[in-house]
Amino acid sequence: MNATLLLLVAAGGAIGSVLRTLVAFAIPAGRLPWATIAVNVIGSLLIGYLIARFTSAGGTGLSGAHAFWVVGMCGGFTTFSAFSWQTFEQLQKGDWFAATANVVLSLVACVAATWLGWRLAR
Repeated sequence: MNATLLLLVAAGGAIGSVLRTLVAFAIPAGRLPWATIAVNVIGSLLIGYLIARFTSAGGTGLSGAHAFWVVGMCGGFTTFSAFSWQTFEQLQKGDWFAATANVVLSLVACVAATWLGWRLAR
């Protein structure tokens, strides 16, 4: 990892974060957090597309484009996209147990951690 790649990640992350904020302002909250759902779905679609494009181009390692778009932009836009991709990778390998465990553990642990953080702050 070099400074150029880190700067590309930072630039992509900044843009992704700003885009996430714009989506949150553009889509009103209702009974469900529609902006968050939209961001997670769009980010998951985008990370799947980008990784497929970068790997089909014969890329190995962390290229500048991968650092900016996948790690930075998608990471700043939504971390759910990384979760989705890692779960999908397990499914591609045929490891249904690991994919299911990732989904269940992430969901339960993250909701529990949010509750615990809230309780600790009160």
